[in-house]
Amino acid sequence: MVSGPEFLVADLGGTNLRVGRMAADGDGRPEGVRRTATEGLGRHPGGPPAELRRRVLRQLETELAAALAEPAAEGVRAVGLSFAGPVTAAGVALAAPTVWGGCAEPVPLSARLGACLGLPVLAVNDITAAAWRYATPDNDAFGLFTVSSGIGGKIFRRGEVLIDDEGFGGELGHWRVDHSATAPLCDCGGRGHLGAISSGRGVLRAVRQAARDHRREFAGSALAVLTGGRVQAITNEAVAAAARAGDPFTDRLLHAALRPLAIAVAGVFAAIGVRRYLFIGGFAVAVGERFVEILGDELIALGCFGLSPAEIRAMLALGAADDDHSLIGVGRMLAAVVPGPRSAKERAYANADRR
Repeated sequence: MVSGPEFLVADLGGTNLRVGRMAADGDGRPEGVRRTATEGLGRHPGGPPAELRRRVLRQLETELAAALAEPAAEGVRAVGLSFAGPVTAAGVALAAPTVWGGCAEPVPLSARLGACLGLPVLAVNDITAAAWRYATPDNDAFGLFTVSSGIGGKIFRRGEVLIDDEGFGGELGHWRVDHSATAPLCDCGGRGHLGAISSGRGVLRAVRQAARDHRREFAGSALAVLTGGRVQAITNEAVAAAARAGDPFTDRLLHAALRPLAIAVAGVFAAIGVRRYLFIGGFAVAVGERFVEILGDELIALGCFGLSPAEIRAMLALGAADDDHSLIGVGRMLAAVVPGPRSAKERAYANADRR
């Protein structure tokens, strides 16, 4: 059980909204986490962005208020929200491609939720928050990528996540990697973006299409056994299971899907020399070690100047096999900025953030 003053922490993604509590020292795991399906694109595909935005914001206000009304939340003095989209230093969400889709007005999340809940609210990008789970005061640099319904990535270096105050930076999921006229559409409305190709949604789309186009090969695959040979029964869970089993059909498609992600990693390495990359997110974690093996194959084929194949593989690793990254991270961020008694560990994080 958490004890002492607490933080309410929430993570809003394209699939789920999760709300829990954390101790005010920022340590440990979230308690009492409640999960609900996000009232966005996942539940209402094709819905107008403005209407989905309204639904999601109402859901956020309702769920957070309900969590604060629980007896176990007595003493909560601040709220942290990790959000699947770019967020400014003032807590304004600029966009939410995987939550409510394309063009919709920016949302002053911190101010709006703070007025609704009567507490200070820290709203940050979800991958910025997740990076703080893996940050330590003596960390030099690492990249954190999430591969789930979309793709997000951030670089943590010398005590801070490399984004500017307007929320720009780390949006490699919206880098255009396929310039063809038939490139898949991204949730943001753009075409050929990394997130439309190498994400869980992108892989699922590509695998289903390949199963339709190459029925004989699909019929002889482990993926067909898992799905009863029905294309419509192919899910990300089935793709992950087939990949873990070494299914050649699925393996070939994953190599093609992860090649653009390898290009992104190679570009980050070439630009700023980061040599540690962690991968989280439902799809990456479900595929498991085979995910980083395939990504390593593609990165070795591309080459990283000055590094041997073994050194390239050593750069890649999976994060923890859970979905608490952003909840833990935003709790640690709150511990560093919300006034109150601080442990030595909290002070170290706060000092690192100011470097």
